[in-house]
Amino acid sequence: MVTLLLITGCTNNLSQNESEKTPSSFDNTTQKDGDNQINNLSNKPKGDTDEPGEADKIDEIEEQENVENETEEKKDVKKQEKPNKRDVRGIYLNRNSIKEENVDKFINMVKSSNLNAVVIDVKDDYGKLTYDSEIDLANEIGSDTNPSVSDLEALINRFKEEDIYTIARIVTFKDPYLAEHKTDVALKRKDGSVWSDKAGTKWIDPYKKEVWEYVTDIAAEVSAHGIDEIQYDYIRFPENAKKVDQEVAFDNPNNTSKSDLITNYLEFSNEKLQDHPVYVSADVFGLVTSAGDDMGIGQKWEKISPLIDYISPMTYPSHYAPNSYGIDNPNDHPYDLMTKAMEDAIEKNKQLKNNGKSTATIRPWIQDFDLKRTYTEKDVRDQIKALTDQDIQQYLVWNAGNKYTESAFN
Repeated sequence: MVTLLLITGCTNNLSQNESEKTPSSFDNTTQKDGDNQINNLSNKPKGDTDEPGEADKIDEIEEQENVENETEEKKDVKKQEKPNKRDVRGIYLNRNSIKEENVDKFINMVKSSNLNAVVIDVKDDYGKLTYDSEIDLANEIGSDTNPSVSDLEALINRFKEEDIYTIARIVTFKDPYLAEHKTDVALKRKDGSVWSDKAGTKWIDPYKKEVWEYVTDIAAEVSAHGIDEIQYDYIRFPENAKKVDQEVAFDNPNNTSKSDLITNYLEFSNEKLQDHPVYVSADVFGLVTSAGDDMGIGQKWEKISPLIDYISPMTYPSHYAPNSYGIDNPNDHPYDLMTKAMEDAIEKNKQLKNNGKSTATIRPWIQDFDLKRTYTEKDVRDQIKALTDQDIQQYLVWNAGNKYTESAFN
């Protein structure tokens, strides 16, 4: 049996699940209609009138058809296929690491290892965008001021030149900047004041559709710049759910459950991105692989996995309580912890498939940071081995400060 998380969330605007101390058609009917119209007109005699003649009308119709055909052709040109799927092994890069003067260091690291991907912040834990956006709300509140990337498309192309797969990390429902500048979408206490978590961080109310629009607009915009994948982080409600639910008043007149809200959001996102050549992934708490409910945060494997391409449980051994999965101290046994968590994840996907549902590819986050003890190259390799032993060939590596154990990936 798995016990509750010992550490359940991000503090001080670091990553979800990480301690402060740790260094996701053109319907061509006009051609037929136009042909019929032209055929009908061509059988009519010309009229001697001041109004445009039938031949002029025919010319106008043909010109309009040409314009429409050109528009269709342009759309076909712009419409791109999603990148070829590959076994992704990537590292996270924060807003400082993707600055022009720093990025080559990490490109060289990836190229000199068996890594092949990067997860870059485009909307970070503070709610700030790392690039100059054209989205109205971003410009209204200034969430794209002082971007760390002057040319997002050039950055993405720089990675692609090196055959590095690019993932855009978008922090979803934890957004202190938006909550500060648009209090109408902020998560509020029952007395109407803006709520903050124990770290003093403001969140936005996940039930606000305006927030859905804003976040998916960002996803669509970075897709247009050529990113390979959208990754939703903090796609959940605040942890410590029982306490939070006693304090806040969600804007939820229809009494939609938290897990259904997450489902509804992902369906909304899928519709928004359906014509964009990107994959979609989501980060979930590590225990989501094993829990039978949504743990009060809205994340339920059985509801999320069928709606995305990749699912990334944050299975950091340091974040599991003693005796989780029968392991006395999971932090000292990263191989065993990862093995148990993935066995449950694989089983959940199997059950979904047996019920005729599609499933997301499992791509876990692994720990490469110190918490409660020093993490070694062997600890990182043990987590990777636990994955490959279960035929899971993909993983992402987390270190908030981007100080990675490079020898572990050679």
